[in-house]
Amino acid sequence: MKISESWLREWVNPSISTQALCDQLTMAGLEIDGIEAVAGEFSGVVVGEIVAIEQHPDADKLRVCMVAGLGSELTQVVCGAPNARVGIKIPFATVGAQLPGDFKIKKAKLRGVESFGMLCAQTELQAGDDDDGLWELPLDAPVGKDLRDYLSLNDKIIEVDLTPNRADCLGLAGIAREVGVLNELAVTPVAISAVAAKVSDALPVAIEAEGCGRYTCRVIRNIDIKKPTPLWMQERLRRSGLRSIDAVVDVTNYVLLELGQPMHAFDLSKLDTGMVVRMAKQDEALKLLDGQTVTLNSDTLVIADQSKALAMAGIMGGDASAVSETTRDILLESAFFAPTIIAGKARAYGLHTDSSHRFERGVDSALQQSAIERATELLLSIVGGEAGPVVEQVRADSLPAQATVTLRRRRIEEGLGFAIEDARVLDILSRLGLKLVSNTDDAWTFQVPSHRFDISIEADLLEELARIYGYNNLPVTSLKADLPILPQAELQTPLSLVQQQLIARGYQEAITYSFIEPKLHKLFDPDTAAATLLNPISADMSVMRTSLLPGLVSTLVHNVNRQQPRVRIFETGQTFVPGGKGPAGLAQEPMLAGLVYGERAPEGWANSKDKVDFFDLKGDVECLLEASGAGACYSFEAGSHPALHPGQTAKILKAGEVVGVIGALHPSTLKALDLDQSVYVFELQLAPLLAGAMPDFAPLSKFPEVRRDLAVLVDRDLAAKTLLNCVRSHAGEALTKLKVFDVYSGKGIDPQRKSVGLGLTYQHPSRTLNDDEINASIAAVMAALESTYNATLR
Repeated sequence: MKISESWLREWVNPSISTQALCDQLTMAGLEIDGIEAVAGEFSGVVVGEIVAIEQHPDADKLRVCMVAGLGSELTQVVCGAPNARVGIKIPFATVGAQLPGDFKIKKAKLRGVESFGMLCAQTELQAGDDDDGLWELPLDAPVGKDLRDYLSLNDKIIEVDLTPNRADCLGLAGIAREVGVLNELAVTPVAISAVAAKVSDALPVAIEAEGCGRYTCRVIRNIDIKKPTPLWMQERLRRSGLRSIDAVVDVTNYVLLELGQPMHAFDLSKLDTGMVVRMAKQDEALKLLDGQTVTLNSDTLVIADQSKALAMAGIMGGDASAVSETTRDILLESAFFAPTIIAGKARAYGLHTDSSHRFERGVDSALQQSAIERATELLLSIVGGEAGPVVEQVRADSLPAQATVTLRRRRIEEGLGFAIEDARVLDILSRLGLKLVSNTDDAWTFQVPSHRFDISIEADLLEELARIYGYNNLPVTSLKADLPILPQAELQTPLSLVQQQLIARGYQEAITYSFIEPKLHKLFDPDTAAATLLNPISADMSVMRTSLLPGLVSTLVHNVNRQQPRVRIFETGQTFVPGGKGPAGLAQEPMLAGLVYGERAPEGWANSKDKVDFFDLKGDVECLLEASGAGACYSFEAGSHPALHPGQTAKILKAGEVVGVIGALHPSTLKALDLDQSVYVFELQLAPLLAGAMPDFAPLSKFPEVRRDLAVLVDRDLAAKTLLNCVRSHAGEALTKLKVFDVYSGKGIDPQRKSVGLGLTYQHPSRTLNDDEINASIAAVMAALESTYNATLR
């Protein structure tokens, strides 16, 4: 928000410099983004008047003007501006004047005709954006007066960057209130008095939908809209970043900037009978002031008459009822809309307006009457007319409740670390608009003003005291506290250890948003209805993630699009699944997910260029599972997932319970993401992963190992895990190691069978095993394999 310093100082004028004022506001939480001059550096420019004008004898586009403004004599100036004409008053840069850009005006000859100065446009003085011709000043501008003094151009524009909770400062009145509190000065607001009705005309108002707490309007008849907006108002609008349009629109914008209350004016002749605040009909069309036609949804609040929608409430007016050059009678409106009914609506239609910016954050619910009286007073003084009575409708259930907050005296020192005298506390809070309701020995109770939506609990009052008292004035003390080392459960694996394991295997940690695009959510978790944000950052970040995989895949796409051929990333974070007992009915589950893509090894002369595959990722996951010491509790089984390849997907189980998934992205998923190589991912619940097992030491055997290898023929569909479990259960206690060292299918073997090579290692803790014991174990294993899985020794 931009404000004029001179305008601000009309309300409250502390004896400090511009920079000190801005530093003061920044330290109070109203960050100042910049300070700029309202016009460029120039001197020697006065108000001039073209008294006579002739065509240049040798140039079609030049004219010779006789200009008053420099002493009693007229000055000859050659000018090429298309709007140069007799009677207008313009900026006149005299000989010797210094213009922006270190440009000095000198006597010159243009096509043989002498010129003693220059007539200026706004852009040449860096005082506006209009470069179509000369800057036409009001007809009552005093000829010969220094332009900087006449327009008060020795002014600064202060740009304030407000946080969303400080909507009370989206008007000059709010900024002035803050400056007054910070400097312990009284604020002199503009005097607003009720305008007596001269006509009885009024339109009935009905509020049919929740969200509109107060709607105030007034008929004003017989205005002359062709009358220009006063220069002082145009300048204040310009310095606040708004251009002048016509007197009616300018007044509503001026009140918006002054008080923070959005307003709108309708052409009365285009309205049907009365005003209605209602929800839009589904697919109802409305052409807006910016020329675009929108198709409204049924959750959008509109201002309507008896036959049609006229405006999107709190966002933008409609073209059909807009004030135009032929308007004679207007309906002026001022309303309060609850932030929840406006939030996100403008963005949903691709809009953002000064009005929606304020209503989304909160407008003072008691301001509407004052705003309409102020606007009426300004309009009558500019365009004339007769005002009707103010009509107001209130819907109490859509107005914010009047809050009261109790501040305990002892909490000031406990919360801030120092005491503030009672008189100073009451002075600060009363200047902020809080009204003292009760005062006891232990506490005060204050009524929160309607313009402060962000004050609701005791801590808010402590924050107000700290920022107004001054963070720089807070005492510096050394903190003292007992910091005992907390015990860590021996069975709990630190998350940092899991992260280090992945980093050691070449992964990089990613941190992605908890909000994702709805299409991406449907791609990975179509069976779950994700929670939708009421006020998303953008359309592609509008639902809460139910999995970490969409964020990782988006990160992969971002990297691949930037020529990164090999990607290994992981992320830990929360997922938000509907149906839980957490906030908003969401189950917040901490998860770990990872992704691999590209070549198995980094590029190098000694490394192969083989692509990563399922078993590379499975090995990394098994390393994680072993880190907790509970690797034996985990197993893998064939599974399914909406976004993964059905033949390359496995469930990860711990003690028979599914705790994760691993697999390759489905070809259709790759196509949707515009990826042309295989991508492998895993996702694990963090809680089971971090729950380790108690280590159990067993003495190392001093006796030799015995290894026997078996090659058995089994059905092609038999899983290795099933085969190994059978061997372990029948080999006896002396079996210490078991591995698959070979798998073969092809020539010389039944096409429906495969050969699996098994390595069995035996070792006894207290003696040397003999051949009979080993042979008996092998025989038992083969008997079990033959009877259970029709296996034969190859």
